[in-house]
Amino acid sequence: MTQISAKDVPGMGRRQFMNLLTFGSVTGVALGALYPVVNYFIPPKASGAGGGTTAKDELGNDVTASGWLADHKEGDRSLVQGLKGDPTYLIVDGPDSIGDYGINAICTHLGCVVPWNAGAGKFMCPCHGSQYDATGKVVRGPAPLSLALAHVNVENDNVFVSQWSETDFRTDEKPWWA
Repeated sequence: MTQISAKDVPGMGRRQFMNLLTFGSVTGVALGALYPVVNYFIPPKASGAGGGTTAKDELGNDVTASGWLADHKEGDRSLVQGLKGDPTYLIVDGPDSIGDYGINAICTHLGCVVPWNAGAGKFMCPCHGSQYDATGKVVRGPAPLSLALAHVNVENDNVFVSQWSETDFRTDEKPWWA
């Protein structure tokens, strides 16, 4: 029978090194495999002017100022997909100008999409009769608050929508949606 001496047994330093090497290798492979999975669930960062979101049309295509103004005349209020995918009205100010603010189309009463009534010159909710003026300020309830605003910026012919955090120009109050 052979005797094992202390010289034959690897030292604890080598074992720790091998364990560390194995742990590091397995961890590196696991993290490399998990990175795309975790990245899939993180939403993409907004792009455009001031961290804004690119406005999209009803088909999901990016809205360009030239294309929008070719199809929409002065005074027009039509929907685009804005912040968080909410329907947002773009306002055409002039023959070659999109307004610097957009109006969120979600009714502050029960969340219906509020259509623009061009004949009456106001937004009229079909659900419970709330009405908003041309700027989205509530003029008749039961909606308790005006429609939310968003900044609209045109940069290199692309239309961007971004969060409105300044004073609401319609009420001179802090915005309720910020």
